[in-house]
Amino acid sequence: MHSLAHPSDQLEDRLIDFAVRIIAISGKLPASSVSEHISRQILRSGTSPAPNYGEARGAESRADFVHKLKIALKELNETKVWLKMTLRAKLADPEAVGPAIDECSQLARILNASIHTARRNARNSAET
Repeated sequence: MHSLAHPSDQLEDRLIDFAVRIIAISGKLPASSVSEHISRQILRSGTSPAPNYGEARGAESRADFVHKLKIALKELNETKVWLKMTLRAKLADPEAVGPAIDECSQLARILNASIHTARRNARNSAET
């Protein structure tokens, strides 16, 4: 990732890196019916925020932008729960999952702030 890249490019790269991290964690879960279920769920939710953010970047309106960001945020929140579940069930390496939970939380905070900023900007532009 280039340090001079636009912040939205940097965020997209972080979301893609997060998805790759989730793919790695999912692939290391032990072979069992429970792990297979969690693996499918965590893969679905953990790889979804990056493409949803990509769609938000090409949104047709501010409302569409906010809607797509909210979908990405919901998927991050779900992923965080699945990651915590893997730790509590002792299905995954805490050395891998702990940093993933931290990154998930950071990404969620960034998206949440972006949603609030977009909503505030929409209100401000409606008032002028």
